[in-house]
Amino acid sequence: MMKRILPAPMLSLALLVLWLLLNRSLSAGNFVLGGVLALAIPLLTAGLRPLPVRVRAPGAVLRLALTVMGDTVQSNIAVARLLLAPGRRRHPSGFVQIPLELRDANALAVLAVIVSIAPGTAWAELSVDRSVLMLHVLEVDDAAAIAAQIKRRYERPLMEIFE
Repeated sequence: MMKRILPAPMLSLALLVLWLLLNRSLSAGNFVLGGVLALAIPLLTAGLRPLPVRVRAPGAVLRLALTVMGDTVQSNIAVARLLLAPGRRRHPSGFVQIPLELRDANALAVLAVIVSIAPGTAWAELSVDRSVLMLHVLEVDDAAAIAAQIKRRYERPLMEIFE
């Protein structure tokens, strides 16, 4: 019965917290409306989630979130410098191929979001067998180092969380 009402409890909690943060209010009305949305959205979108999400390491989620936030800030600063002083650009943009060990569809979706939210990187292609990610990077000085960084900072924590 509880699973029918609350099919994705972590998603519901995240939606409620996000609603309260966006409204910057802890009023009863915001709690009620946020609670209704937190219950309704997972129910309405249940068919869009192909696989159930199982978070295996909640502590790794927090570490990954902090890593992504820090990397996003650094990337924003780097891209702003390039935009404000285009003559300081040292390396051309290019594509980097990253061999993936990650296979979970939900984890791959999270990886796509992570690499796409940071300015200067964009998810370009995923091979049919999901073994290679092609990433477009604004400044490529050492493709192997970029691939190693993506694997170390994002893929390994995602494997710990989802697989």
